[in-house]
Amino acid sequence: MEAKEEKRKKSSLKSFMGGDILLMDFFRRQLKLLILIMILLMVYINNRYKAQQKLIEIDRLRKELVDIKYDALTRNSELMERSRQSRIEEHIAGKEESVQISTHPPYIFKK
Repeated sequence: MEAKEEKRKKSSLKSFMGGDILLMDFFRRQLKLLILIMILLMVYINNRYKAQQKLIEIDRLRKELVDIKYDALTRNSELMERSRQSRIEEHIAGKEESVQISTHPPYIFKK
């Protein structure tokens, strides 16, 4: 009896490693379920991978957005500095042209 059980254990391990276990009656009856489980498992893994890729892309775009905002802020402050009246007066005075700053306010014509 012990020899049969030992032989059965060896044969079950051998059949498992060789793939013969898939030909057993239990697995034949449950083949559709096993295939469905494998497909669902692959879909789950694929969805998780895609979600991680989307999160990486979102983080990259957030960093890029912050960089662009800081760049726009820097350019805006440079433009404000260059468009100040005192800077324009210095620029005109540096060219040594005969342009002078008006001492009178501009006239507004109403219709």
